[in-house]
Amino acid sequence: MARPRKPLLSTDRIVDAARALVDAEGLAAVSTRRLAAELGVSGPSLYNHFRTKDQILEAVADSVSAQVDLSMFDADDPRGWRTALHDWAVSYRAALREHPNIVPVLAQGPGRRPAGLRLADAVFGSMVDAGWPPAQATSIGALMRYFVMGSALGSFAGGFVDDETAYDPADYPHLGQAHLLAERQDIVDERAFETGLAALLDGLGVQYEQLVASAH
Repeated sequence: MARPRKPLLSTDRIVDAARALVDAEGLAAVSTRRLAAELGVSGPSLYNHFRTKDQILEAVADSVSAQVDLSMFDADDPRGWRTALHDWAVSYRAALREHPNIVPVLAQGPGRRPAGLRLADAVFGSMVDAGWPPAQATSIGALMRYFVMGSALGSFAGGFVDDETAYDPADYPHLGQAHLLAERQDIVDERAFETGLAALLDGLGVQYEQLVASAH
């Protein structure tokens, strides 16, 4: 029997194509017609795997969540809760920075997405196991998500133009070097992320010490 000229259509192929389309052109570019054309199949054949565009975007979002390292939350991992949160946040941000256009979908919460739920379960379970009360463990998971997603939505440094005349000292006396930020975007944004993450974890560390002290 002759081999098929093209790979058989699968859920993974559809998600990979949709993710590439979202990365390149944004959420609005995704449609069943466009995906069918990209995959070289008929539109109706997609419905055997996904009924709606929203389902496709949910699957794309979950495929990005699946890229986040969760190994630091394994029971046999030696990292403490603070180091685990730091390393997870770095991995989480890296995944979102690779696929920033899907962040608005991820920001809606995990819903029923398996990888997103595994992520939430790992963070919550690890914090509870470390001694945080469930309510505070929930808050920690939420605030980490707010922080990481916020950092991935856009670039602070990239928001300034590379034009010295745009920041007249007469109008903006403290922005004389702002035109230099754009060319140093990665350095500035990475430093800002690490500064904020350290401050956040320092604050949680203080709360944890108070929690431990109150238990004795």
